[in-house]
Amino acid sequence: MWPRADSPRPEARQAAVIDVGSNSVRLVIYRVDGRALWTVYNEKVVAGLGRDLPATGRLSPEGAETAIQALRRFRAVLDGWRADEVTTAATAAVREAADGGAFIKRVKDESGLDIRVLSGEEEAHYAALGVVAGDPSAQGVVGDLGGSSLELVRLNGTGPVEGATLPLGPFALGAPKPLDVDRVRRAVDVQLAPHANRFASRDFHAVGGAWRNLALLHMQLADYPLHVAHQYEMSRADALDVTRFVERQSKSSLERIQGLSKKRFDTLPYSALVLDQLIERLGVERIVISAYGVREGMLLEAMPKAVRERDPLIEGCEALTAQKGVSPDLGGVLEAWIAPTFEKLPPVFGERERILTAAACRLADLGARLHPDHRADLAFEQVLRAPIAGMTHAERAFLACAMFSRHSSAPTPPDGGTVGRILSAERRQRARALGSAIRLGCDLSGRNPRLLEKSSLALVDGRLTLTTLAGWEDMLLGEQTAKRAQALAQALKMRIDIG
Repeated sequence: MWPRADSPRPEARQAAVIDVGSNSVRLVIYRVDGRALWTVYNEKVVAGLGRDLPATGRLSPEGAETAIQALRRFRAVLDGWRADEVTTAATAAVREAADGGAFIKRVKDESGLDIRVLSGEEEAHYAALGVVAGDPSAQGVVGDLGGSSLELVRLNGTGPVEGATLPLGPFALGAPKPLDVDRVRRAVDVQLAPHANRFASRDFHAVGGAWRNLALLHMQLADYPLHVAHQYEMSRADALDVTRFVERQSKSSLERIQGLSKKRFDTLPYSALVLDQLIERLGVERIVISAYGVREGMLLEAMPKAVRERDPLIEGCEALTAQKGVSPDLGGVLEAWIAPTFEKLPPVFGERERILTAAACRLADLGARLHPDHRADLAFEQVLRAPIAGMTHAERAFLACAMFSRHSSAPTPPDGGTVGRILSAERRQRARALGSAIRLGCDLSGRNPRLLEKSSLALVDGRLTLTTLAGWEDMLLGEQTAKRAQALAQALKMRIDIG
């Protein structure tokens, strides 16, 4: 079974993060379920605090009024919350403005909120931790683009190791004025040149709303079927195509493009140009979009070490299927029953195979509260778009297909076009087999973990075998079990011996 930390699973709780950025002020309320984070409420107000900073060195007066009003509302929403349940952060604009301290005092006086002003190093650190919160295996360089600054951080496979803050946010470069491509490109290059060797990387993890918008635009242009920004990947060529397309657009042209945030028409060309230059200067070959950033990084750091070390995909799948009064052990026992057989098959996801098997087993009961006539389709759709971290788009589609086959013997899921774009035929077939194995285990045991342990599934000399302990044959190896076992054998293109 996939190794788990020895510490008991903590009770689910709610935590709020208030983020005062250079462009927007945001409140996000999360459900923290072990290592899994779920957004249950998200409210953003575009204040433009840093809009006047390059010209005046001070916060925008109109932006300050808008931000104060938003923060007073956020405090009212959180009325009754304890201080230790609310995390606050202010970033580049407040940090750098001559009147930043006065703004923080006014926030305290008028809303009661104690806003923590992050240093550039802290902002970079938390942005990188946020990427790790969403993808523990992330390596390369993280770039977090805000309204006033860009944070660059290198990852070493376990977390952030070094970072830098550069004045390359859209406001620092001249927004909301129309983009002067040549002038701004030179300005960006001057800032990046001293850091190019230090942060050179094949993989670049892009954090920030502007770059998420670029990714959504690329999905639209490429007719990509799965509109989930987190872990969306672009090649170097694809990213340069979309950034240079946006750089050339006027505000009126951007306004005619469906799906773009109306609040970003003034700043998006600047954000596109910065990404363009980063790709060229750092030698980036793959861009991965992260929907996680500073807020999630702060929450991750606050978790106990044993919880931080758990896998977010497995934790998220467990949390998604948790039900009061139902044993939480089924997923782990299913994994122990299925994994030895699947580990002998040629891997289709390399080292990720074990985690995906463990995650799929934790989703075994996902359809329990869904209408039986639509269970397979609904489970497929839910997993395909579930807000669970720690998986790529291909892995997301794989688990969705496995859950479809967990509840149906039909050969293809309902959204075959999406799956066909994202998964190879080999991976689709393996997902069908994994779902069939989970269905076999659940039906054989009646979803009773202790009963499942009375049987075993194995792969011996190229043949599947399903056996039970002596005396349990007539209780476990009936007509339903034989039907499910044959479906698994067909999915694996093998013969099966039952008895």
